[in-house]
Amino acid sequence: MSHDRATGAVEQDTGGAAGRTLPPAVRVEGLWKRFGGQIAVSGIDLTLPAGRFIGLVGPNGAGKTTTLSMITGLLRPDQGRVEIAGHDVWRDPVAVKSRIGVLPEGLRLFERLSGRELLAYTGRLRGMPGAEVDKRATQLLDVLDLAGAQHKLVVDYSTGMRKKIGLAAALLHNPEVLFLDEPFEGVDPVSAQTIRGVLERYTASGATVVFSSHVMELVESLCDWVAVMAAGRVRAQGTLAEVCGDAASLQEAFLELVGANGRDIHGPSLEWLGGGNGATGDTGTDGGER
Repeated sequence: MSHDRATGAVEQDTGGAAGRTLPPAVRVEGLWKRFGGQIAVSGIDLTLPAGRFIGLVGPNGAGKTTTLSMITGLLRPDQGRVEIAGHDVWRDPVAVKSRIGVLPEGLRLFERLSGRELLAYTGRLRGMPGAEVDKRATQLLDVLDLAGAQHKLVVDYSTGMRKKIGLAAALLHNPEVLFLDEPFEGVDPVSAQTIRGVLERYTASGATVVFSSHVMELVESLCDWVAVMAAGRVRAQGTLAEVCGDAASLQEAFLELVGANGRDIHGPSLEWLGGGNGATGDTGTDGGER
């Protein structure tokens, strides 16, 4: 796949009738990260194919955010190697960062800029021609339903609007690989549908999306390739069909992979729960009417 930085065009080399096999979008080898005595990521290996919609799934605390932070160059690993589009993330950071877009969890934005000013600043910071930045910004604001709020300060944006303007900033330079950490968390259904449509259109052009989530239904409806993490390790990776196997759904396969199937949630430790009898469990029989 060739990527035209000036126009944003993406061309898919066919290589004849059989097609040419694309190199992996992301290759991770032996990635480790510790925080004090806590091991967050435990020597994982990942090979993420190009041109796919990829879900990185796992329960809270599985190491998804830490892994994405190391892959995108936001957090230095203790050990291991990461390549994106054939370039080493830590040895060739400029080449990598020109090819990726990132929407991290807890995104921090320049809040005293308007939405349009934020995109103008982001594009020029990347060295893009001003006229091209303004054209793309107008198109992204329109597609993401932010045109009416483009002159409003980002500090006054809702959660959904922040996610959408962050996505616009990540897409502005037309990256080859887009990384999204919980992009639908706290987003209203209308904004979620808009974001989903833009991402589907983006991957249809031959680009790659990698996003993390713990919502299995969302991943199953969007992704065609999945990696499952738990306790800092990769438990499975492959196409959606390969990971699901004989399971009826990704949710069922996921629970089996992380060892949560059959967990007893009806034990005796919550015998006080329910009944509406208040904090003390007093029925009111010895104190008159309540």
